[in-house]
Amino acid sequence: MHRRLIVPSALAASLLLAIPASAADYVPGTPGIGDAYYPASGNGGYDVSHYDLRLKYQPATDLLEGTATLNLTTKQNLSRFNLDLGLKASEVRVGGKKARFKATGDHELEITPATPLDKGKSVTVVVRYAGKPSELKIGGWTAWHRTPDGGVAAQEPDSAVWWFPSNDHPLDKATFDVSVSVPDGTQAISNGTLQSQSSRLGWTRYNWRSNKPQATYLATLAIGKFDITTDKTAGGLPVLNAYSKDLGDNAGAARASLERTTEVAEWLEEIFGPYPFNALGGYVPNVTSGYALETQTRPFYSPRQFANGANVSVVVHELAHQWYGDSVSVDNWKDIWINEGFARYSQWLWSEKEGEGTAQELADYVYAQRAAEDPFWTVKPGDPGPEKQFDIAVYDRGALALQALRNKVGDEDFFAILKGWPTEYKYGNAKVSDFVKYAERISGKPLAGLFDTWLYQPVKPSASTAAQARIAPKSLAASPSGAGAKSAKPVKPKSWQKIAATNSVHDHDHDHGH
Repeated sequence: MHRRLIVPSALAASLLLAIPASAADYVPGTPGIGDAYYPASGNGGYDVSHYDLRLKYQPATDLLEGTATLNLTTKQNLSRFNLDLGLKASEVRVGGKKARFKATGDHELEITPATPLDKGKSVTVVVRYAGKPSELKIGGWTAWHRTPDGGVAAQEPDSAVWWFPSNDHPLDKATFDVSVSVPDGTQAISNGTLQSQSSRLGWTRYNWRSNKPQATYLATLAIGKFDITTDKTAGGLPVLNAYSKDLGDNAGAARASLERTTEVAEWLEEIFGPYPFNALGGYVPNVTSGYALETQTRPFYSPRQFANGANVSVVVHELAHQWYGDSVSVDNWKDIWINEGFARYSQWLWSEKEGEGTAQELADYVYAQRAAEDPFWTVKPGDPGPEKQFDIAVYDRGALALQALRNKVGDEDFFAILKGWPTEYKYGNAKVSDFVKYAERISGKPLAGLFDTWLYQPVKPSASTAAQARIAPKSLAASPSGAGAKSAKPVKPKSWQKIAATNSVHDHDHDHGH
């Protein structure tokens, strides 16, 4: 009986392979990729491997015209699919054929190909579009900075929809070619390496290439008038830093900070392993914002980061993200701790290296200065929620968790974990739980309880718990309730003021439009 059933089933399966799928077998890709915090971010049904962006931008009017070519592979039988784009599309082609399209929601471009797409099909999608990015607001805020001499795209967790169509979520990383035409005398800066530059009829075209997988929010575009410095690392990597010609009193401090990029990157390689990309650098445009962002290979810095003088600590933070956040990206935005906790801890390690306060002293200070009733302790760095995603607790409490880990497993295993993790998940995505399992595997110790205490409990760990993790002054350890926190006066590390000055690194100005 059983044998007789196998044969017809196998025959039926073989016949199905020869029969084309019916229209009912093709379904639309979802308009979101499934992020817990941002359901509308990204899209389902396909994966992009490469973006080719050919753009023209007029600084005087803020008009951006573009032709985007996306190489993608379908992950299901698709009747239609979405891209994320806020500007207005004028034509879409799928596989060379004109496709129907319409704008829906705040930033969805719904595309219906001339014929449905089979699962596993590699296809090219071409989108022609145009608009003025500064006029686009989504949820009351914008990722586009209009400047006196141009415009800049740099924002987190979203920025792509303001200047190109994409699958706008870190789960779908791709390589990029960005070609930008601007009036002569104006420069266009993007990620990676400058492949070529040419001028014709009053316009100059810049061609940039980022040849390693890159999340869409990490793609950046800066158009304006810049002073540019170039160099090469000892290993031959090109270094390019750009400074707006109109930074005012912050110009000297900005240059004094960014010009140490190579030095900081070489130091970070000792901790995190080989630098994962094809270029280094950063840029400081004449924007009014206060934050910085780890745009891949070329971090964005607001001039206000240098309002109080040079601050190499913010350069450390953004370059640390090249490993933690860029090469290894979040799986879901709730996993933001694997970006920000490590970038902040890198600042603590730089302080330790510079003799301005050890990571232990900084951890003790953070724990002691925040009373138990401080709302700081109600934020869970391991899952802070979308409204608290960039809360200072994700940074400082997140770094506390790493010091607790260091004290638990010892320096040898701790630094093996810091260096091994970016190799284990290189160019991929990961969850907080992945890091916990990895740390347990490398150290051979159970660590779930430690991470639960420091990343997930919405209360201040008691003084006795902190003492077990060797965090907090001895005067606190005597108080089982942590009530002694107010009376303890740990020495403020010398680096504290510089590190605290970078706290606005997490303030992405999202509230300005609400």
